[in-house]
Amino acid sequence: MEPLLWQIPLLVGIGVVAGTLNVLAGGGSLLTLPILIFLGLPSSVANGTNRIAIFFQNIFAIRSFRRHGHFPIKIALICTAPALIGSYIGASLAITIDDALFNKILALIMIGVMILTALDPARNYAAEEVKTTPLRLAVLLVTFFGVGLYGGFVQAGVGFIIISGLLVHGLDLVKINAIKVIVIFAFTIIALGVFIAHGEIDYGLGIALAVGNSIGGIIGTRLAVRKGHTWIKQIVTVTVLIFALKLLFL
Repeated sequence: MEPLLWQIPLLVGIGVVAGTLNVLAGGGSLLTLPILIFLGLPSSVANGTNRIAIFFQNIFAIRSFRRHGHFPIKIALICTAPALIGSYIGASLAITIDDALFNKILALIMIGVMILTALDPARNYAAEEVKTTPLRLAVLLVTFFGVGLYGGFVQAGVGFIIISGLLVHGLDLVKINAIKVIVIFAFTIIALGVFIAHGEIDYGLGIALAVGNSIGGIIGTRLAVRKGHTWIKQIVTVTVLIFALKLLFL
């Protein structure tokens, strides 16, 4: 549909916030998806439209991380391969779900994000990389197949899953966030292709949201590099608290 004049600044503003959160921790789509649905899009179209913003956001985030000297391409490629397969399956499943069921799943995901952050997988975290054994590699591949499956299906909150999946390998959160944006960019291409092929995209609203997410991606990268692990961890906590209040009172 043709976006109304007031919708464009709204989506750009929300996109800036969501893009920043997505790079710092994750969960920005838990804000943008409900907004797109509120603006009148069917859930499946909102789900597909949101991928346009994610795609452009991660282009800018990758460039910014690379410019700041954080580009762990080797491990990112290892994680990306299974995620691509999972993303295709997840996106193909997403287009078959009716709106009412999708909205219930989204609400459950928001609760799940709250629980994940309450458990705080980074509590006993130490930034000491561990040796990659065949078993650890197998676990990593299976984990990122699941990441792709989930990300292809709904996207919202996938950043939290990636952070949790990589913390056990002793990586610092700045490097983890760099890996995260590379992997999400790659599997978003696959998921976006599925939604485009089935006509589940609103390009007008998607482009408006993408402008904001792209700006947020740049802001988030700079904050991640400058502020480091402790500050990012605090942002995760505050972000999930906001989502909890949103779930309770909207």
